[in-house]
Amino acid sequence: MKALVYLGPGRRSWQEMPDPQIQHPGDAIVRVDAVTICGTDLHILKGDVPEVTANRILGHEAVGTVTEVGAGVETLAAGDRVLVSCVSACGRCRYCREAHYGQCLGGGGWILGHLIDGTQAEYVRVPFADNSTHRVPEGVSDEQMLMLADILPTSYEVGVLNGAVRPGDVVAIVGAGPIGLAAILTARLHSPRTIVAIDLADSRLDAARTFGADVVVNPGTQSARQVIDQLTSGLGADCVMEAVGTPGTFEDSVRLVRAGGHVANIGVHGAPATLHLEEIWIKNLTITTGLVDTYSTPTLVGLVAGQRLDTTAMVTHRFTFDEFEAAYDVFSRSAETGALKVLLTVSQ
Repeated sequence: MKALVYLGPGRRSWQEMPDPQIQHPGDAIVRVDAVTICGTDLHILKGDVPEVTANRILGHEAVGTVTEVGAGVETLAAGDRVLVSCVSACGRCRYCREAHYGQCLGGGGWILGHLIDGTQAEYVRVPFADNSTHRVPEGVSDEQMLMLADILPTSYEVGVLNGAVRPGDVVAIVGAGPIGLAAILTARLHSPRTIVAIDLADSRLDAARTFGADVVVNPGTQSARQVIDQLTSGLGADCVMEAVGTPGTFEDSVRLVRAGGHVANIGVHGAPATLHLEEIWIKNLTITTGLVDTYSTPTLVGLVAGQRLDTTAMVTHRFTFDEFEAAYDVFSRSAETGALKVLLTVSQ
């Protein structure tokens, strides 16, 4: 089969790789029908995730068709159309029993495209398949479903729910890339009073308006703190979500929140950030971090199937599998290309 392979920092290749095989009774083999690229893949290519070793197939989001199941798989059969979750779950360990699947101790968690071969390939082996896939409802397209593999549950769980967004809140989202836009989309489920999107790229701020931001701020030309002070009588935002993953954006997020508010870090960080405890120890802040657990995926699937959540605007560029290199180029230059999420499907 063909697959997108990480060859070391800064190097990747769409090349021939061995077909995946059933290794454990709970495995399923899935033919990949649609896949996307995540910002985390770009972090890996920069060398920010040292656990990813050379010759690893990247990717942790896919929609596909089951072609084979192990002897221990009970809920899937060949021919089933499924979403492959970005997080795998053994279902038995302490963390899985608490629905903290991202911290799975039984061999799951974020493993696809990280510790084992991932989804940016023609076929993928999915461990713990009963717990780590979701059936695609009738009437829901591959494209719609694909956005529920990672960015929607990540933004909802690590951003909106960890950030305790409540009706009437002023919410600031630092970074209007795909994760930030998904945070806007899912924050709206909780009826905040005002959503403020902050980004240096005007094209992404335009997208943020489309996704439901009430106010947009380019910090290159405008003070985000002044804008939020005007909205909150100087208090600061009730919840600030960091959706970039740099030291500066994390520190800015802490400066934008009110006393007693929440800072929810969603971004993937590859460098240390300073936590100014000398300034914030007195402010009763709650600062959360997190890897998505995907416990919210069934809820989000239901909202999409019921036409209560529209993910279609997320995909801005479409490619076939034989255009993987071009897709990576477009996605990695998103400030120039306007790319949010790229969709790759089987060549016709």
